[in-house]
Amino acid sequence: MIRSRFLTVLALAAGVLVAGCAAPSKSGHTYTASEARRPMQVQTGVVQAIREVRLERDQPTGVGTGAGAVVGGVAGSNIGKGRGAVIGTVLGAVAGGVVGSHAEQSLSDRAALEITVRTDAGRTFAVVQEAGGENFAPGQRVRILTDPVKGTTRVSQ
Repeated sequence: MIRSRFLTVLALAAGVLVAGCAAPSKSGHTYTASEARRPMQVQTGVVQAIREVRLERDQPTGVGTGAGAVVGGVAGSNIGKGRGAVIGTVLGAVAGGVVGSHAEQSLSDRAALEITVRTDAGRTFAVVQEAGGENFAPGQRVRILTDPVKGTTRVSQ
């Protein structure tokens, strides 16, 4: 009974952790519904350099830490009796929180590209966007799309 309760809590915590880490894509070829049918400023230019970088969530949700603490606390409560169970619960919750926090971070980090572009007008700048879907190479001609409302810029083929 204790084991099945633990597995149920573990499954629920894992589901909450994965759902809490979902974030909208920041790739150059993915648009949100609010960006559809909105005019964008378009420039053209040439890729100067590409660098692989990591895109991490601005603020952790805390879901991983919380779920890990719950799972760790339940697991730790099965250790010992009386004071031993209390100590096991506390230590399990702390350890689970740390593990859950690291899990949330690793699940929410994404591969990204820093793309340095020189526009036809002679301006050079870099844009960081999520990798995937488009391949860029130095010397390649690209379009630079800027949303004047949001102030966001993306590089597209």
